[in-house]
Amino acid sequence: MQHLRAHFFTSAEEVGKDNWQSLFKVDDDPFSSYEFIHALEQSGCVSAQTGWQPFHLGLYQQDELVALCLGYIKSHSYGEYVFDWSIAEAYEAHGFDYYPKWICAVPFTPVTGKRIAIGTAIPTAQALSAIEAALEHQAKLQQWSGWHINFCEPQLAEEIEKLPCMRRKTVQFQWQNRGYDSFDVFTEQLKARKRKNIIKERHATSTAGLRIEVTTGDEVTLEQMQLLSRFYQRTYLKRSGHTGYLNPLFFALLWQHMHESLVVISAFKEQDDTPVAASLFLRNKDTLYGRYWGCSEHFDHLHFELCYYQGIEFCIDNNLTYFNGGAQGEHKIARGFEPIFTHSCHRLVDSPFAAAISDFFARENAQHDLYRQDCELLSPYKVQ
Repeated sequence: MQHLRAHFFTSAEEVGKDNWQSLFKVDDDPFSSYEFIHALEQSGCVSAQTGWQPFHLGLYQQDELVALCLGYIKSHSYGEYVFDWSIAEAYEAHGFDYYPKWICAVPFTPVTGKRIAIGTAIPTAQALSAIEAALEHQAKLQQWSGWHINFCEPQLAEEIEKLPCMRRKTVQFQWQNRGYDSFDVFTEQLKARKRKNIIKERHATSTAGLRIEVTTGDEVTLEQMQLLSRFYQRTYLKRSGHTGYLNPLFFALLWQHMHESLVVISAFKEQDDTPVAASLFLRNKDTLYGRYWGCSEHFDHLHFELCYYQGIEFCIDNNLTYFNGGAQGEHKIARGFEPIFTHSCHRLVDSPFAAAISDFFARENAQHDLYRQDCELLSPYKVQ
């Protein structure tokens, strides 16, 4: 068994595009691709100044990069979607520092996917052991409170849990294409009341004098992405009182480097073709990911149309198996989305609260088991 050498990188550019893509394949997960991570860094959305300091971990076997972890040193918990504010408050209340911490995650992206890429040249267990050792060493050196791996694949979470890590589950909602020939065939599988409600909501959009347009790949224009960025910022400001995490340059870089992964669905006023709303999706070979949305004025049910119904229709038309709608949203259940678990793993270094937090996670996981069962009871699908 050959020795593995750990090295930390302060940017994706330092890793190198070819090295990155040798481990994070383009078709695996658009969010862990070099282009997406590099766009976040190049646009300044992630940096030491924004509290997301890039600190990616690589493993070398001799001179070959054989494993890579997305990584950031965090000075806060914003934009993670695995909420640990109560833990941070407990640390502060007792005079301990919870920040900085290190997380393996895609910033601002609550989507399960490949967060640690391990090449075929080394066994997974060996790689994870080396990753653990490197992170433990850095945690003590830089006085991190701990290290965390968010929205990792279930199989990887099982392996990581064998290390001294605590596993945490949350529930999201995902739509699955079961070979539907059309949107109408999909809705025929729903109970009558749910089906009628969807038809009613879609009718409200179709009679509001709006035209819906779907553009993909090379059809997507820079102007569309700039407009979507403005919609996104305006909606974020209205909802939360501050602008969103992502700036216009980030959207421009997505258009420049990831056009093949982009799906933009826009709404225009028919009378003068004024754009009033847009939603942005990313896709790979089998999954559509709903990410960002915004509008300039309110129309009843337009959010559902652009963010859910059009996404479902796109999956059916393009033979995609899954539609991941992002975090939270029980309202998705009535629209055909089903509950799934997401997984994260957490290691607190020399923490006086480790036992209490472990107990909390165990009770929280049990609650999420029950919550998922309750969500399944609300399924809109007919009983087969």
